[in-house]
Amino acid sequence: MTIQGKWVAACVTDALKPEEALRLDHGGRTFVIVRSPEGDYFAIDGHCSHEKVHLADGIVDGGIIECPKHFGTFDYRTGESRALPACVDLRSYEIKLDGDTVFIKI
Repeated sequence: MTIQGKWVAACVTDALKPEEALRLDHGGRTFVIVRSPEGDYFAIDGHCSHEKVHLADGIVDGGIIECPKHFGTFDYRTGESRALPACVDLRSYEIKLDGDTVFIKI
């Protein structure tokens, strides 16, 4: 079964520097958008799966975003948990660019 989503404008492309994170709240849900050093954009669930702290306040480095509370880490490209205490993967979301706007499919 294919799940249909809708595209939501997240930010403009120059809103994020490489390895910077941006919080997006939409429809009662929270996401984090990250720009890689190569200029690609990624989106995952915005709260750490350990204690629901927002990841946009964490450190982004080398494909990893670190939770600012207990330092659990996730691969921001896939949502995969990489270090304890985070042990549950986060959902990742499709991104598209249209002109200078970054869209997330939710």
